[in-house]
Amino acid sequence: MSDSTATTLAAAGVRTVAGPTSDLTLHGKKGNETPAADNAQVPAEPNSQQPVNPGEIPAPEAQQGEAAPAAPAQAEPAGVEIELKLLVDANSLADFNDAPVVSANARNKGARKHLKSVYYDTPERTLWRNGLTLRVRQNGARFVQTVKTEFRDDPLRRGEWEASVPSMTPDLALAMPFVPEKLRTEIESSRIEPVFTADIRRHQRMLELPSGTVEIAFDQGVIKAGDRSMPVSEIELELKSGSASAIHELALRLCEHGDVRPSIRTKSARGFDLAADTPPSAKRPEKLRLDPAIALDDAFATILRSCLKHLLEAVPAAEDGRDPDGIHQLRVSLRRLRAALDLMRSVGSLSRLEQLRADARWFAHNLSAAREWDIFETETLPTVAKGCPTIAGFEALGYIAEKRRSAAYNKVRMVLNDRRCATFIIGLGGWIEARGWRSDVAPENLGQLAEPTTNFAHRMLSAQHAKVLKRGKHFKSQTAEERHHLRLAVKKLRYVVEFLLPLYDLGKPARRYSQKLAELQEELGSFNDMATTASLLSGIGGELEGANARAAIAGWQAHAMVGSEQRLRVAWSEFSRTKTPWSRPEEA
Repeated sequence: MSDSTATTLAAAGVRTVAGPTSDLTLHGKKGNETPAADNAQVPAEPNSQQPVNPGEIPAPEAQQGEAAPAAPAQAEPAGVEIELKLLVDANSLADFNDAPVVSANARNKGARKHLKSVYYDTPERTLWRNGLTLRVRQNGARFVQTVKTEFRDDPLRRGEWEASVPSMTPDLALAMPFVPEKLRTEIESSRIEPVFTADIRRHQRMLELPSGTVEIAFDQGVIKAGDRSMPVSEIELELKSGSASAIHELALRLCEHGDVRPSIRTKSARGFDLAADTPPSAKRPEKLRLDPAIALDDAFATILRSCLKHLLEAVPAAEDGRDPDGIHQLRVSLRRLRAALDLMRSVGSLSRLEQLRADARWFAHNLSAAREWDIFETETLPTVAKGCPTIAGFEALGYIAEKRRSAAYNKVRMVLNDRRCATFIIGLGGWIEARGWRSDVAPENLGQLAEPTTNFAHRMLSAQHAKVLKRGKHFKSQTAEERHHLRLAVKKLRYVVEFLLPLYDLGKPARRYSQKLAELQEELGSFNDMATTASLLSGIGGELEGANARAAIAGWQAHAMVGSEQRLRVAWSEFSRTKTPWSRPEEA
């Protein structure tokens, strides 16, 4: 934010929430992480807003009175909050206030607040669709307007700007400096309306930990949108100063005290889904933007942070189960993470890395059945049923499949509530923020972490490409097992390409290579899905109902596998003949 903007905002009563000291972007390029709103300019003449009807706003109520060592800290820019949520059973929430780590490190007994918030947007949800939220919160007799923005590739960080306002009605003039210029006309010409409310009882305490100061808030209440409502029971951990490792250190200690589930899903995300009556969305990972000059140590942190953000964003949709893409994206996030961890093996033997890989493998294994039944129920079964309208039994088979799918999702929810899952996710976050791999690298190899990533990228891309070519030898005569191993190698290459190819400004050659790689993965994936269907059908072979439908699906897919062989061979031939875009002239 420019000095002139800051001066104008100060005069208007806007407060940018003080940024904590953190190592989250110790070596990263801030330009890749600062939201567009940071560069927005204050309008010369603030525009008046449309009148709003916030609904029934309650009358004012009086306010009541272990992780790895962190990397060196660096001050964050103003207007940034770093926060992790821990979802807790409502009946257990109060118990965490007496956790040893809280009792031993709290400054005092803290403060109790009754927070009543209204979240606003246009009827088209312009703000929300563009990563912005506008909220007015009442705390006692005080009203505070807050604008929040998302950050790329960082699971804990958001932009946050606050301003005092006279009532629960938002002041658009104070919000506009944080709205990208391209959206301002649309917002100013539209009507701002209340979308949902949050009524939260909060017990807030400040903890002084060795690695930083963390505000812990025990929140219990309800989110309401129209006649729909959703309970809230969670612990918010917000870094006030020090290293972001302090959040993970505290979260791990709380995890020892009782069952918690780490989350980055905000109250605003839950409220907008509730208002729209839609399941949680499963986002695909955003493309990485690595600077060609980035050091390998910073590249590892950026890649891992992206994987962790992808994982945390996928968990709510996977647990909800209504959108099949939720479990799919969660599995993809774990495969990306394992590919990233494999890359790090090249710098030495990392003890913590192997435990993380084992936990990721355990996590992914327990998701497989849900994904397989999703594909069967949403793709395979309806496709064959439509193509074979005269064959009976598809309805009965669908009923059996739904029972199997429901059981598989119950297993997913058990895993997500398993303490091993929570400690894995929290521990991974702490390892990233502390750059934990540094302590495992031999002193003589530490220098390579400071080298430009491009040298490392060239070696890794070339090695994984060569591995795929080796796995694909004698492609036409390969067995199903050999095709399976080839598919896994292709998947890993695609993730390595997504991580490292952005380092090169390669244009069309890079796009062609990525396209041919994606086409090969798609064909191998379709081939594997058909093989998986045969396994699922054999697993329900004892069921008498739907026997004719099962036979029809088996015949349909046997025919499809014959037809897919030619497409597979073409995809392999085209990929294997595609030049690697990162090749140096002497390698061409």
